[in-house]
Amino acid sequence: MRERGELTHLGSQGTTYTYEYDPSLLETFDNKHPENDYYVKFNCPEFTSLCPITGQPDFATITISYVPNIKMVESKSLKLYLFTFRNHGDFHEDVVNVIMKDLIKLMDPKYIEVTGKFLPRGGLSIDPYCNYGKPGTKWEEVAWNRLSNHDLYPEKVDNR
Repeated sequence: MRERGELTHLGSQGTTYTYEYDPSLLETFDNKHPENDYYVKFNCPEFTSLCPITGQPDFATITISYVPNIKMVESKSLKLYLFTFRNHGDFHEDVVNVIMKDLIKLMDPKYIEVTGKFLPRGGLSIDPYCNYGKPGTKWEEVAWNRLSNHDLYPEKVDNR
């Protein structure tokens, strides 16, 4: 995991794509507004991972929303990191938690949440959600409130 000044992916014409899980691809840069609370949201509608049992592909939209602290994740490095799940076998619930924990370790955000909306396989779709609020801050309470009230008004699912 690299910091600004050492960004290697952004603007690179020689991007190497890795297809084995690799959090070391993630890079950060300084938040120019750490005194402000604001959300940054990433949508990855073409996420792919593998079922750890069957090896079949699982397709999802992964949404990452976070309130930055001092560091922010650089978007190209995030894209390359998410690509590394393509040949990685994990259950849907594990995937969103691994992504969240890697981003917490990388940036130490005030708040973060990761949602996966996986396409149905075998007639069943799975939508795992996880979040984290920095302990000892108002964001810890925000995390609990969002989790405890999550999906009170679920979307209509019609085979996505």
